[in-house]
Amino acid sequence: MRTSHTIGSLVLDRLHRLGLKHIFGIPGDYVLSLFQLIEESPIKHVGTTREDCAGFAADAYARLHGIGGACVTYCVGGLNIVNAIACAYAERSPVVLLSGSPGLAERLTTPFLHHMVRDFFTQRDVFEKITVASVILDDPLTAEREIDRALAALLQYKRPIYLEIPRDMVLAPVRVSSLTPPTTTGESNPIALKEAVDEVRTILSSSERPVILAGAEIYRFGLQHELTTLVERMGVPVATTLLGKSVIREDHPLFIGVYGGLVGREEILEFVDQADCLLTLGTLLTDVEDVKIHSTLLAAGRTIHATADSIAIKHHRYEGVQFEDFIRALSTAPLPAFLPRPLPTRDFGAFEAPPSHAPVTLQNMVGYMDGLLNEHTVVIADVGESLFASADLRVRKSAEFLSPAYYTSMGFSVPAALGAGFADPSLRPLVLVGDGAFQMTGTELATCLRHGQTPIVIILNNRGYTTEREILEGPFNDVHEWRYDEICTLLNGGIGHRVETFGAFVQAMDSAMADSEHLHVLNVILDPKDRSTAMTRVARRLAKRLSQPSPNRS
Repeated sequence: MRTSHTIGSLVLDRLHRLGLKHIFGIPGDYVLSLFQLIEESPIKHVGTTREDCAGFAADAYARLHGIGGACVTYCVGGLNIVNAIACAYAERSPVVLLSGSPGLAERLTTPFLHHMVRDFFTQRDVFEKITVASVILDDPLTAEREIDRALAALLQYKRPIYLEIPRDMVLAPVRVSSLTPPTTTGESNPIALKEAVDEVRTILSSSERPVILAGAEIYRFGLQHELTTLVERMGVPVATTLLGKSVIREDHPLFIGVYGGLVGREEILEFVDQADCLLTLGTLLTDVEDVKIHSTLLAAGRTIHATADSIAIKHHRYEGVQFEDFIRALSTAPLPAFLPRPLPTRDFGAFEAPPSHAPVTLQNMVGYMDGLLNEHTVVIADVGESLFASADLRVRKSAEFLSPAYYTSMGFSVPAALGAGFADPSLRPLVLVGDGAFQMTGTELATCLRHGQTPIVIILNNRGYTTEREILEGPFNDVHEWRYDEICTLLNGGIGHRVETFGAFVQAMDSAMADSEHLHVLNVILDPKDRSTAMTRVARRLAKRLSQPSPNRS
């Protein structure tokens, strides 16, 4: 079947058929004709206050919805969104970035056009480093093939792609051979897949203390059900990385907690380190996780490490085996079942509230919040204490915790709340953000108000960058204190709360949770020296690591 389209309308049609319903961005003259097509399409444009905010919103949208999109103008917009797209690349979030650019004809008559940097290909060259496909759609004869090639890469690798359309090509007619969007490229070699699963069975058959360490790719590929099935059929305890927090329900009886060499509780680290077989499934092993046990067991031939990049079992790599096929095969294969064994203490005892007049602290704040979470809240944590403190929260439903826990870019959380609100309106974002990070991207609350979204935003007001203070104290870590509780007046919407005591925090949180009609902002005044229990663990372990002599020192 052949049908008529323009390059711009074909891109939007493909995205809509893949499930994209919203696209975030800011217009500019090089992309106005594409924005006009968006207005005429089933995809809704959501204007943001900054381009990087559009990128973070699209990233969060993609993490919950399976595909996200942003649309910006050339260079001044595109280069402003680079950091957010880099975050999506690093943490495997399938974001489509659309950009306009100078028309092909005007490039011939005017070689120096506004917004241009160095040459007409500079922006594409930048994004080529942080996407799995970067395409300039400048030829109607090849447009369909190039669009589908890029989208197939997006679906296969769950990482961003870049599509640039010169402004005089947006309405260029193209003949379309198929209305069907692309799927992932390639299928698993059935023989290699069977051999991989058989080798897993062999390793597990001689194991007594296996542990599964699950990561964010489980959710990126929609494999939460398969993971839960695998855990329950084998009776194997499961931990998650910090980036993968909530890929399995945290009230599951076999869930032991967040494993991370820097942030994990001691009993969880010990339990995992005592495993005689480690299955790392969909994990990005970083310095935050610091999985020393992996290298030890690898040397002994007792590891299964599966990601979208490779399937490695013992010392073998299986080419031609897709990650999602491997996980699905494991979930149905006749693998050994293991007897129950004592698990690390869940530490889920009743929270002991301090007196109402007691100062609010990170510990009593998180302890009270933990009892408020339900299946209709999504926790969105910025980096620093926001992330470390929320690491100890128990998320009640799979995939209801979002944070840039690996790339750790400040300013993610508020625009992410906007994206999450559009991705799944049944979830109410509960945002934890430091004062420094809020000053970067907090303007996106205006967009939330504009579209009737009502997140609860908890600003940890400790007058600066706490994580950096823990590493090296200095006046460069200070930020100017805003009256955050009055920002709702400035924005002409929402309800602000100033919180200095535990009782005031309880009152503000109870009020916010009961009121789904308004955005709530809590200005939580913390002692600058206050630290969460997770931050204390991080500081202690970093100090121990830094005190060890360099291996190169004689």
